[in-house]
Amino acid sequence: MIYSNIVKPLFDRLFALLFMSISLPLWVVLLPALLLANKGKVFFTQIRPGKDEIPFRILKFKTMSDKRDLHGNLLPDFQRLHPVGKFVRKTSMDELPQLINILKGDMSFVGPRPLLMEYLPLYSERQRLRHTVMPGITGWAQINGRNAISWQQKFELDAAYIDKQSFIFDLKILVFTFLKVIRREGVNAAENNTMEPFKGNV
Repeated sequence: MIYSNIVKPLFDRLFALLFMSISLPLWVVLLPALLLANKGKVFFTQIRPGKDEIPFRILKFKTMSDKRDLHGNLLPDFQRLHPVGKFVRKTSMDELPQLINILKGDMSFVGPRPLLMEYLPLYSERQRLRHTVMPGITGWAQINGRNAISWQQKFELDAAYIDKQSFIFDLKILVFTFLKVIRREGVNAAENNTMEPFKGNV
C-alpha cells in the first residue's frame, strides 16, 4: 500500500523533525526537572514489539521513581509517581522522546500503541493484526478511551484501525488526540494510575 509504506513514513519523519524543533524549549525545561525528580535518570526505555513483532527500544520520559520496599520490590505505581512525573504524564509530554523512535523508523505518529513483549503469546489472531502496521504514539484506541477502556475493547479498536487506515483517518486521529491532550481526558484507568497487565482473553 503506497500510503502506509511510502507516504506515511515520509510524513512521519518530516513532522518528527518539525516537532523536535518546536518542542526544544520543553526539552530544556523537562530534562533538568526530571533529572532532579528521578535522581539522575531522565528516560524510561523498554523493549517493545514493533511492526511484524520485531523488537525495538521505546523511549519515554521517566515519570516514576525507583523507590522500593524493605524487600527490594518496586513500590506500587501510585507511590512512585512523583509530582513532576504526574504533570508530565497528564499532559502526555512523557511521549515526546518517541519522536526519536519515529526518526529511527521504529514508530509512526498514528498506529496501535506498542505494548509488552510478554503479551505476544496471549493475543488472538485478530488482536495480532495490530503488529501488521507500524506502532504509533497515538491511535484509534487512544482517542476512544485510552486507559479507561478494557483490553478487549482496546484491541478491537486497534484491529478496526488496520481496516480503516488512510491519510484522512490518520489526520482525524491526530486532531482528536490534540483535543484529548488539551482536555486531559482518558489518561488514567478508572481506579489506577496505569492499566492492569493484560492476562489473555479470559
